[in-house]
Parts: sequence; structure tokens; C-alpha cells
Amino acid sequence: MKILVNNAGKRFNRDWIFRNLQLEFSAPHHYAITGHNGSGKSTFLQCIAGSLHLNEGNIELETAEGRIEKESAYRLLSLAAPYLELIEEMTATEFLDYHASFKPFLPNWDAEKILEYIGLKKAAHKQIRYYSSGMKQRVKLAQAFFSDTPLLLLDEPCSNLDQMGFDLYKGMISGLCANRLVIICSNDPVEYESCSTTISMSVQN
Repeated sequence: MKILVNNAGKRFNRDWIFRNLQLEFSAPHHYAITGHNGSGKSTFLQCIAGSLHLNEGNIELETAEGRIEKESAYRLLSLAAPYLELIEEMTATEFLDYHASFKPFLPNWDAEKILEYIGLKKAAHKQIRYYSSGMKQRVKLAQAFFSDTPLLLLDEPCSNLDQMGFDLYKGMISGLCANRLVIICSNDPVEYESCSTTISMSVQN
């Protein structure tokens, strides 16, 4: 898996969030995107995910089979971010089963095993709206980490997590991401300690 960022630029109204980005990401490496608030970390990650469009330049995703069309890119990536919403009327089991219906989980994993792994077995059949913020974050991380995708995008992945949650996150990074391309947006070194390369959006802009 490889991502090529070619002279990418994104603006809102007349204000450029970032411009002239020229970057390359490749598996199985982990990359940290850092920078001050407003530097464009989350915006850039959403552009990679295809949920926001660039105003100039382009971002190309490639596999060993060749370039991936934009319409198909979502099948190869999974994303966890504070601004993504869960379907709170569902139970965690229902939500993960629904998610797996369009983006399969890693081999030998299902909703029951995943919820046990992330410590939510006892709350598996409780509606997500009754979860604490930390429990919800665990579900967000689970649907991303356990999706069978070569690209994992994480935006402030440890938001609302306690120490046990931090340990869970570290375990998923070390145990589930050895061969994946991982990009982490964060200013907390604990969240991106697995990354071999750090890119500062403050410097890029």
C-alpha cells in the first residue's frame, strides 16, 4: 500500500488550511502527523480518506495491483476519529455486525470476540447511547483496527481513554498493525510512539 500526495492544497473560503504538500507514505510504516491547532492535521487526514476534496493537487492510493480509483478507496481504509459518530440506537454488537456487512473484519474475528478483546463483553447488548465517552472511543477504535484494510487512519485515537484504554490501544497497534500503513494525527507522543516518521503540518504550511 502506498499513498502519493502531489502538490495538495485545501482551503475553506479564502483561507488555505495547507498548500503545496508533497508527501509519500508506504506500508508497513507508521507515520505521525503533528502540528498546532488549526494547522490542518484532521483536514489532511479527511482528504486522504476521501471525505473532503482538495482544492488543488491530488492524492493517489496504490497497491501492488496498481492505482486505486477514488470511488473504491474506502474499501482499503479504516478511520477512527473523535468527530465520527456511532449509531447510538444500536447495541455494540449490532453496530459491529452492521459495520462488518460492508467492511469485513480481519480473519477469525467477529463482534463477540472483538467486544471481549476491548473489555466491553458485559455491555455488548446495551445501546451505545448509554456508554461512557471512553467506552464509545473503544468501539470507534475497534471498528477501525479490526477492519480488514491495509490502511489505518487515526485522529487523536486516545481521546477520552483511561490508562486501561491507553494500554488497549498500544496492544492493538503492536498486535494488529505490523503489515499495515498507519497514519496517526496527534500531538501526544504516547499516541504515536509506534511511528518511525513524524511530519509536522506546522512546518509544511
